[in-house]
Amino acid sequence: MKNFSSHKDARIRAAFAVAKKIHAGQVDKAGADYFNHPLTVANNVGNDTSAIIVALLHDVVEDSSKTFDELQREIPLTVEELQALKLLTHDKNIPYLEYIAQIKANELAAKVKAADLKHNSDLSRIKNPTEKDLARVEKYRLALEILGGKNF
Repeated sequence: MKNFSSHKDARIRAAFAVAKKIHAGQVDKAGADYFNHPLTVANNVGNDTSAIIVALLHDVVEDSSKTFDELQREIPLTVEELQALKLLTHDKNIPYLEYIAQIKANELAAKVKAADLKHNSDLSRIKNPTEKDLARVEKYRLALEILGGKNF
């Protein structure tokens, strides 16, 4: 798995550094280092620079106090990348399936979200999955179906 810290593209290196810093000390539902999640998502979106950047940063604003303006000052994001990141940052006032439908309309956001959902659906990462975990995976399966995840 690539870690992107020495990638030839400076923006990818910057996105890697920001995500690593923001997620430092955070753990996922299995108690593992949370940074492994955006790193895995980035490794599963192909070689497109924008997709890798968005994958690395997809949880940064949602999981920290960092704003999109601050992020833009650290990494010069394209309009497309910024738009995808905004779509991927779930406003809890928007019902989940409506949020997924909004993402579907943006090819870059949909590609990253599909990789995100596939990784989050991997129950092998959780030692003893609960009913709550199984329900979450079912929700993600439906979201992938809406996104047309088979095409990513």
